[in-house]
Amino acid sequence: MLTGATGFVGMELLARFLESSDRHIVALVRAADDEQATARVRATIAATCGECNGHAERITAVAGDLTAPRLGLGDRWAPLAERVGAIVHGAASVAFDLPLDESRVINVEGTQRMLDFARACPGLERFTYVSTAYVAGDRRGTVYEDDTEPGRFRNAYERSKHEAERLVAACSDEIDLTIVRPSIVVGDQRTGWTAAFNVLYAPLRAFAAGVIPVVPARRRSPVDVVPVDYVADAVHALAEAPEASGQTFHIVAGQHASTVGEIVAMAEARFATRTPRLIPPLAYHAIVEPIVAKRAPASARRLLKSTEPYFPYFAMRLRFDDARARAVLEPRGIHAAPLATYFDRLIDYAQAARWGRNEIGHADARDLVTT
Repeated sequence: MLTGATGFVGMELLARFLESSDRHIVALVRAADDEQATARVRATIAATCGECNGHAERITAVAGDLTAPRLGLGDRWAPLAERVGAIVHGAASVAFDLPLDESRVINVEGTQRMLDFARACPGLERFTYVSTAYVAGDRRGTVYEDDTEPGRFRNAYERSKHEAERLVAACSDEIDLTIVRPSIVVGDQRTGWTAAFNVLYAPLRAFAAGVIPVVPARRRSPVDVVPVDYVADAVHALAEAPEASGQTFHIVAGQHASTVGEIVAMAEARFATRTPRLIPPLAYHAIVEPIVAKRAPASARRLLKSTEPYFPYFAMRLRFDDARARAVLEPRGIHAAPLATYFDRLIDYAQAARWGRNEIGHADARDLVTT
């Protein structure tokens, strides 16, 4: 069973299971009925990798709801539990600006319902939970894969994912678990394709437009970015790997993480406009922000407002260790790549898609690649 199969990472993960295993996949999809759920999954597969349509007989789309009792499955709960041998729970609300109680409805309560379903599966081999590296909050220094103590949380997303991860970990005596923690997920490193223009994309769009003069950031702060294809490859491999049982893994750039200064340099080399000045966050919020809010053009203020939730991720003072993940993934040929090696492809796609206003499917994005 896969949750989140129509989401950004989930659709890539669904493709991996279809391409690299002979498992039958049950996709739990929020929909009015199974017919609508099936239509959503088929559209997802067509947009992600058209050639996977040959595996349609290995996908069963089931209408469900993480916010409903018994996942909205009703009488289908028990028969479905009898069939499921593994669960990858990736569905989540990833919005940074939701109130905490709304984030908890999906991220915490929804995860609890998935754990309840897992307990009802007599043949369950593994429950893989897709968390986030940012359950660490605003900690400083190096965060290791077995660390569980957070700093302060920057938003409801981080807090709710931390709470959900603790729910999962508490079930380790009952359920065979694997927890995976991706960092900031961007587009495919080969084509630039993405379905989510957030976090890194928001300031890059502002940089390209040249409408924001200053941003709160630290030049030496690490920005840990991973392409969605690496994340999908890693989650698929760890969900299947026997040695991943009972472990937590960072799916991160790790030693390849870029700094804010390096990303600014990439942007300056790519865009014709001048990139913003970097101001320490305290000085920015105390002095610069009120001036920008009053004097900047309306278009700049709107873009600034939409970008603000992501600013804290450009002033961090922590790095993620991924030694345990690399020990499992690298022998399987799965490696994290530095952002500099695929940055231009991300921008090629973003500009072709007008930063999300034009929909270009993954299969079609291959035609954009020139090098």
